Amino acid sequence: MDEKNFITIALPKGKLFGLSAELLGKVGWTADGLHEKSRKLIITNEAARLKFIITKTADVPTYVEYGAADLGIIGKDVILESGKDVYELLDLGFGRCRLMMAVPKEKMRPRLEDYDHTRGATKFPRIAENFFAAQGMQMEYIKLNGSIELGPLIGLSESIVDIVETGTTLRENNLTEIVTIMEATARLIANRVSYKLKFERINKLVNDLVALK
Repeated sequence: MDEKNFITIALPKGKLFGLSAELLGKVGWTADGLHEKSRKLIITNEAARLKFIITKTADVPTYVEYGAADLGIIGKDVILESGKDVYELLDLGFGRCRLMMAVPKEKMRPRLEDYDHTRGATKFPRIAENFFAAQGMQMEYIKLNGSIELGPLIGLSESIVDIVETGTTLRENNLTEIVTIMEATARLIANRVSYKLKFERINKLVNDLVALK
């Protein structure tokens, strides 16, 4: 198998996987067994010269930056938090959510600035720090990978910075949104070298996806 003639695309496990695979399938980018429950981490379509890597969400930008994958589909929030040098090709429009700050209802303060020098629990310390620094605020961030809502409930933090879609989890944990930090959707990203070397196929994919809108 000549790797130079293949295009490798990294897809994230979780909520974006099914939507990503479905969208790519509409333009003929698919492979037998391409589903999240597959035990295989690499799935190949020899005829179409495609290879799919199924990986953890946070790892997609890393695979793409270092060229282990030519392309990837991942949320804008993950791209910014990773700080990886990737080329963003297209806003795919699905997986819409927002990154926000929330606090327990009984701990609400009058102004955003009143949370200066407090502690926040988050999976997104880079984005949070940049946002609040722009507001002239200095905060401490505790990086958590699990249930962020636990932070203020057990006294680990005064607030959380987390992704929200419907707000149900916030309400269930008596948390109130204070400020929206950013909106995020799924993006198609590319390795910068791959984009030049495999421009024809990648550009056709972008045009085909745009035509679906």
